Amino acid sequence: MQRLALFDLDNTLVDLDHAFHVWAQEFVAEYDLGHEAVDWLIALHRAGYPHRDVFFGMVRERFALPDPVEKLWGQYRRRMPYLVHCRPEVLEGLSHLRDCGWQVAIVTNGTADNQLEKIQQTGLVQAVDAYALSGIEGIRKPEVGLFEIAAKRCGMTLAKGGWVIGDNLATDIAGGRAAGLRTIWINRGSSVTRDHQADYIVTDVLQAMVILQQQ
Repeated sequence: MQRLALFDLDNTLVDLDHAFHVWAQEFVAEYDLGHEAVDWLIALHRAGYPHRDVFFGMVRERFALPDPVEKLWGQYRRRMPYLVHCRPEVLEGLSHLRDCGWQVAIVTNGTADNQLEKIQQTGLVQAVDAYALSGIEGIRKPEVGLFEIAAKRCGMTLAKGGWVIGDNLATDIAGGRAAGLRTIWINRGSSVTRDHQADYIVTDVLQAMVILQQQ
């Protein structure tokens, strides 16, 4: 099997949940919503709404905010890239994989401006060989096409295999398997069920990198 590793971005290479918590505290302070609002926002975030325009529609209604959804959503997209961080050891791990002959890419859903800025601000743009963003390509995981684009930009094809590493069972693990790739699920506290179908389960992306090095 060829050495191709396709990594998810949010809550895989970067800790989106922690960044969201910081953002929620800032947002509540800006709009003077009261501390209880932080818990409500975090709970809504954890509920997994896939599109932030829906999320901010619910936020606007809940707190009767005067600003339109488009403004709230735009402010979030501009702020979040400065709140997410990629740990130095993760950047070093990606570099080590590449030194060992791996082609490494990021495959992520999300708006183009938000996700691209995250990749640039965290230094990941220099740490990977390529990336494929749904907001640019018009294809969302778990569609195989987004993985195909990433592989092609690494000079490879999915036909020769590879790996998908991510935290989402539906988009990353099921998507990776549909693409004919092996998978590593980063379980961030979910109950493990027998139908997860991942080849490996870890709790941190660094553990996934160790598994790749052993292949």
